Amino acid sequence: MYAASAGRELGASDWFRLDQARIDQFAEVTEDFQYIHVSPERAAAGPFGGTIAHGFLSLSLLSAMSVQVLPVLAGQGHEVNYGFDRVRFVTPVRAGQSVRGRFVLVGVEARRPGEWLITVRVTVDIEGGERPALVADWLILSMTGV
Repeated sequence: MYAASAGRELGASDWFRLDQARIDQFAEVTEDFQYIHVSPERAAAGPFGGTIAHGFLSLSLLSAMSVQVLPVLAGQGHEVNYGFDRVRFVTPVRAGQSVRGRFVLVGVEARRPGEWLITVRVTVDIEGGERPALVADWLILSMTGV
């Protein structure tokens, strides 16, 4: 299964642009209208000099990013989001910047026949940035025969 790949980078996704329209749409869906996300005028005088994406917006893109990177296993039934052991929002993503996910396999744990818990460390890079937007240890439950 994945075990032979433990510790190596599985790949990087395409870049996803976090423009103000996407940030505003996320605010609508989550009802998080904090000014640092949705008010360019007010945010310009704030701590980041403009609007920034919600940290949870960057985190929510992991699903789309993972589809581009994580391998599909022969005989695989389903993989489901099992949660996170750790999530850290390291650097704000300014409106208009692009992000991508880099995925490293941390480990695979057999839970019961046909079921594995996969831990993947995801680093969300900011294009042209020195520090990532976030780093997370993502748990994915893989089940065959489902």
